[in-house]
Parts: sequence; C-alpha cells; structure tokens
Amino acid sequence: MSLDLLRTALHIAAHFALYLAVTMLLPGAVDLYVGNPDWRVFAMTSFIVAGLALALILATRGPAPRPSIRLAFLVVNILWVTLSFAGAMPLYFSSLPIDFVHALFESVSAVTTTGSTVITGLDELPPGLLLWRSLLQWIGGIGVIALGLFVLPYLRVGGFSYFRIESSDIEDRPFARFSTFSVALVTVYIGLTFLCAFFYLVGGMTFFDAVNHALTTLATGGFSTHDASFGYFQDPWLIWTCTVFMTLAGLPFTILAIVAFRRQTDAAHDPQIETYLAILVGLIALCSIWLILTEQYEPFDALTHSAFTFVSVVTTTGYATEDYGNWGPFALLLVFGAMWLGGCSGSTAGGIKTYRLIILWQSFVNNLKQLLFQRIVAPIRYGDRVVTSQMEKGVILFIASYVCIWLILSIALAATGLDILTSLTGALTAISNVGPGLGTLIGPSGNFHTLSDTSLSILIVGMILGRLEIATVLMLLMPLFWRR
Repeated sequence: MSLDLLRTALHIAAHFALYLAVTMLLPGAVDLYVGNPDWRVFAMTSFIVAGLALALILATRGPAPRPSIRLAFLVVNILWVTLSFAGAMPLYFSSLPIDFVHALFESVSAVTTTGSTVITGLDELPPGLLLWRSLLQWIGGIGVIALGLFVLPYLRVGGFSYFRIESSDIEDRPFARFSTFSVALVTVYIGLTFLCAFFYLVGGMTFFDAVNHALTTLATGGFSTHDASFGYFQDPWLIWTCTVFMTLAGLPFTILAIVAFRRQTDAAHDPQIETYLAILVGLIALCSIWLILTEQYEPFDALTHSAFTFVSVVTTTGYATEDYGNWGPFALLLVFGAMWLGGCSGSTAGGIKTYRLIILWQSFVNNLKQLLFQRIVAPIRYGDRVVTSQMEKGVILFIASYVCIWLILSIALAATGLDILTSLTGALTAISNVGPGLGTLIGPSGNFHTLSDTSLSILIVGMILGRLEIATVLMLLMPLFWRR
C-alpha cells in the first residue's frame, strides 16, 4: 500500500489530536478554579499532545491521495487509537492511583462509550477528571468523525464514505452536501445535549452533575460522577428524563437531522425505529410484570426501574438505578438478551443494531419458505427497498463474527482466572459497549478495578472491535489490505 495513505491518515489524526489538546484545557480550567493541583496535569498533557501533533502535521505534509476505501479504514482506526491514548494521558499522570493499563482501559471505555470503569471513589474525585471522562464519552458518542468534519473536507479525502464506515448507516446520502449534513448532525447532537442538561437542572441536579450526565447520556456512555451511578438520584423526574434522552440517543441521528432541518417527519417511519421501540416496549412490559408478580416493587416503581434499565442496556448506555442482579433469573435472562441488541444504525449506541436484526429475521423466514416451496422468490425488504444479497451476506457474516469474537474473548478472560459468568458477560459487555456485566464482580453494583491487567487488555480489544463494528479493525489484519 502506498505510504501516501499512511502519511495522510497520520496527518488527519494529528489535526484531530491538536483539537483534543485544546479540549484538555477545559477540565484543567475547572480544576484551577476549584484549586485542585491536577490542573497542572491537564496543562502539561495538553502541551505535550499539542507539540507532538504539530510536529506530526509538519512531518506529514504533502498532496492528499485520491479518496479510497483503504484510506477511510485506515483513518478510522488511527483516529480511535489517537483518541484512546491521548485520553489516557491525563488519567495516568493525575493523582489517581492507577497504572497505564488501567488508565488506557478507562480512556477506551470512555471513547467507545462503553461505560465500564476501573475508578472508585467517584464522589470524591477532582471535578476536572470527572469532566474529562464525560468529555471523552461525548466526543466518542458521535464518533471521531464529528470533530473531524471540518478537517476532512479541507483535506478532500471523501468524508461521507468515512462516516458510513464508522456508523454503519445504511441510509442513502441524506443531504446533497456533506458540509450541510455535518453541520446538521452536530447541531442536533449539541442541541439534545443542552436540552438534556436543562431538564436535569429542572429536576434538581447540580449544574456540574447536570452537565456531566447530559454529556454521557447523549453519548449513551453511562459514566457518572457518583459511585452509585444514576441510582444516586432517586427522583422519578430525573430517572424518566434520562430514560427519554437515552431512547432518543438510540435513534438514527441522520433521521433526527432530516426531521429537524428538513421537516420530513415521514423519515421517522424507518423500519428500524419502529422495531427498536417495539423491542423496548416488549422488554419493559415483561420485566415490569415480573417485578410486580414477584412483589419486588409497586407498579409505578416497577415500570420506572424496568424502563430505565432496559433502555440503558439496549442503547448500551450502562447507567443503573438498581442492582438488577437481585431481580431474579427471568429478569437477568432478559437483561442478558438485551445486551446483544443495540440501538439503531447511525446512533451513538453499540450492539448488533436493529437493522441487522430485521434483515436477519427476514432471511430466516425466507429460508423457511424456500424449504417448503423451493421455487418461491421472496426478496428481503428493508422498508420499500430490496436488500441485496451482498447486504444480506454482510449482515449474517457480521453477526457470525460477533458471536465468534464473543466466544474467543470469553475463553481468553476465563483463562485469566475469571469465573464463567464474569467471563461471558464481561466479553459481551465489551464488544456490545454496554458497560456493566452480570455478577457481583462486574455487575451494576460492581467495578472493573479488581481485574488484572491481562483481563483489562482483553476487554480493551473487545471494546474497540465492538465500537468500530469488527470488520473495520480486522480489515487491517489482512495482508491484502497492505498490498498495492
């Protein structure tokens, strides 16, 4: 492969790292305002990252190569690696008693919007570090693309194809110009974040809590400023506010932008949106009935905590108000199943994604029909369009790869000495970017800080594979990718 592609990818990553270095000054300013000495850490790391970025920008200058799918894959991976390592630096050099693997795990968990944490004592943590974790999730929520939107058109490297790789959006080009689309997308994301923070403030959160939780709610990341996660707030208003905005964050932002700026409300009838909402309603109803019949909650409380929990799990946010590990086997199996699902394509959620489930189900039904009527021709449809055989094979291949990698990660975690439940759900929560797993160790009331560096390293690989939808990472491991 031409060195021009690698040079251009590094050049783009260096531009993004420069923006990230400026972002580090914000939590540094917060720590300086409250008199916490960690402001020096943010100032130092900002200086280091900015210096390295400027040096790399100068070293990689040159004419941009023609846009290509190889360049897009390379840029996606390098940007996520850049964000992960740069995000870990303030955590590692701060007053936190963690080694670099733990700092990198926390950073990767943030930028992939997984929400798993190795940090305890969040209630006493300096505000700058809390804000930095939230900012990393917010940046990761919309993807590195969101901050690279103004860099890519300048470098003329095919920005729109880049967006499709990261988000797996199967929609056609929604706006005539990529610049118009990018502005609409970022505006919707920022607008919903401000609106969420406003409703949190109305519900009684402090300004700092409202800002941090709004950042991580829209990112479907789940980082909180409290060890008790969202369970710290027992106000139904706040719980339902979070539930609503997590649901919105699981919708396709492309369609939200079309509805907001083009007023085309018919776009909201996308099949994946209807299926996504139907799945949520079904899971919430089943769990609510279970909690009422087992006399664990009153009806309203059962509905409140069921809705919050399953919206949080399906959208892969990872917040928790209650330890659902105590809800009984039926509820636990529902939660385990929900960990696989994910939100809509083009949302900030992880998981398998709803549109793939739709295509998989239709493929399954069609194959049953063909067993009975061998000459029948029944095309798979996604709404009004016919799904190509290539798309169908791609969906089946992705889900098969998803399951295989989950099993490999589970076996690898078990080899480090973890129990079966922790291994299975830890691998699943990593590749689905959910956050907490099941069990006492990494469940909603647990934490990942007791895991070994080897286990955390395995989970880091799983989180990146899940966030970049597997193929984007595995493509770089193919020798064919690097040949001319």
